[in-house]
Amino acid sequence: MSQIRILPENLANQIAAGEVVERPASVVKELVENSIDAGAAGLTVQVEGAGASLIRVIDDGRGMDQDDILLSLERHATSKLINVAQLNEIMTLGFRGEAVPSIASVSRLSITSRPLGAELGARVEVRFGKVVKVHEMGCRVGTVVEMRDLFGNVPARKKFLKTPRTELSHIEEVLRGYALARPELALDYFVNGREILAVPPVVGGGLEQRLKNLLGCDSRRSLATVGPASAENGVKISGFLLPPDYFPSQSANLRAFVNGRPVRDRLITHAVAEGLRNFLMKGRRPTGVLFVDLPPAAVDVNVHPAKQEIRFHDGQVVHQLIVLTVGAAMEKFQAELKGAVFGEGSAPEVFGAELPVSAWPEAIPTLSGSEARPEKPVLDHSGKKSADHPAGFYDRIKSKRPDPAVAEPDQPRFGNGWEPVRESLGHSPPIAPAPASRPETTEQSEQALAAGRFRVIGQLLDTYILCEGEEGLVAVDQHAAQERLIFERLKKEFGAGRVTGQTLLFPKTMELGAEEIAILEGSAEEIARMGIDIREFGGNTYVLKAVPAVMGRVPPEEILRGVFDQFAGAAGGRDRGDAARRLDNILSGMACKAAIKARQSLSIAEMKSLLDEMVKNDVFSHCPHGRPVVRKFPVSEIKRWFHRT
Repeated sequence: MSQIRILPENLANQIAAGEVVERPASVVKELVENSIDAGAAGLTVQVEGAGASLIRVIDDGRGMDQDDILLSLERHATSKLINVAQLNEIMTLGFRGEAVPSIASVSRLSITSRPLGAELGARVEVRFGKVVKVHEMGCRVGTVVEMRDLFGNVPARKKFLKTPRTELSHIEEVLRGYALARPELALDYFVNGREILAVPPVVGGGLEQRLKNLLGCDSRRSLATVGPASAENGVKISGFLLPPDYFPSQSANLRAFVNGRPVRDRLITHAVAEGLRNFLMKGRRPTGVLFVDLPPAAVDVNVHPAKQEIRFHDGQVVHQLIVLTVGAAMEKFQAELKGAVFGEGSAPEVFGAELPVSAWPEAIPTLSGSEARPEKPVLDHSGKKSADHPAGFYDRIKSKRPDPAVAEPDQPRFGNGWEPVRESLGHSPPIAPAPASRPETTEQSEQALAAGRFRVIGQLLDTYILCEGEEGLVAVDQHAAQERLIFERLKKEFGAGRVTGQTLLFPKTMELGAEEIAILEGSAEEIARMGIDIREFGGNTYVLKAVPAVMGRVPPEEILRGVFDQFAGAAGGRDRGDAARRLDNILSGMACKAAIKARQSLSIAEMKSLLDEMVKNDVFSHCPHGRPVVRKFPVSEIKRWFHRT
């Protein structure tokens, strides 16, 4: 007697349901896809009991007659494929013909539908895989599918469902995905009679607003527009990304759509993260939507039972195009952010600096040894107007300048641990002292605001530079701002051939370990291009003769140890084999050590010079490690804080 038997149809459907129907959200996904493939312009999804009790999907698509409804309950019955050749050019969301019979085998299902032009519709009722009722009835054009008592005949499967909140969150995620994938679709979602989503169709350029609404973003926040961009092989990239430092109330993730199909694809996620390198903080993921459109023959959508995974025929081309397009989007976003924060056509003069601005970092003024640095301005609590201070902004502060001649001989000249910014960047000898800038008068201040300029008003916690403008308050993280400037300069110099080095007056002798010597020998050329000149002296002893000029004030051994640590970490970590990422990590580490530190007091002139250079730079919004540099507080928001609206 043969041991191999043909499975009964109902049992085969239940096995298929184990692959297709994992939870109530799987049912919603399959039914919504069928409605979209049927040309529906509007969808209503109603759920009760977290989806296990009832899922009802109502659409206004083409509809079906009675024969088509019955055929849709058969396995591998579909209207979307006719021959094998079409399998390589699939543009519909569904194509296997397994979803409806699989759902019907584990639930009580009814389908009511009427095609356009028919006087009557038809209704078919199925109970756990068996057709129990078929009849004609009057109904609207389109289709209504009701699924009740999910897994009612397989209680073991039902026990694996999660809490109602979890199951409903999965359903909502599916619907949000299709609302983003199909901007022209109107979608309403109800849970136990309560409206959860009401998404009108997008008209014109409303996709960005739909994205903000569905992700719970502040509608005033600007998004980075990705593309559109295309390659010669027909691949097109477009979409929107949230600023790297902003996370909405909904779960922060990237939604990818390939030819209108929501997918989970590591290649796309990795490419977007690469495009956001040096903007995205460690441990955080990109958030937004990305649309990848390409010829159907260039992608295989038939690699997963639930059709959630795909395979590109030429993944490298897609990956590279996404990286370049996202990188270009961030460059464009910098310019838009600059205009939004500092005003259109921003130039170094937006901060009203009276000092001549030269190439960075020489633009940052310093004091000679014969002139003491002015102390940080303090509030004048007396309320009296001093004759030594003109009107305007300086009515509110009192600037004190101690006399160097009477300073205590054993007291640090600059006080509070302050060091001249120029010296901290490794430039010597110091330039001549810059002339003291004159405070603006009230009339000058009003003219500055009328011209859209900002006025530096001081520091918060010796860490954040505060600027006052016509549209509100701007706060800048001084360390993050200069770290980005130094990083961009180092990348530019390295790309041109070699980072500018500074010869040490007294070369540093160092004992290196075996691992460090191996790194030095294996990456000698790359290390030399970083502006580091280190030579063998004998045995394990090496002589460090030059370091990057921008790090002249950082202890030489600290610079070299940092480079060794980065090379060692890259060799065994996620950057293995990724020379570009390893280089960025090394240069960003250098920039971090060389930049102005938090809790470092600066003069008004120094703050202006730093801000002016930041405005001139094309990339400034985030430090290389992804921390935001600048934040604007609009006047309208400040007024709301104090109920003055």
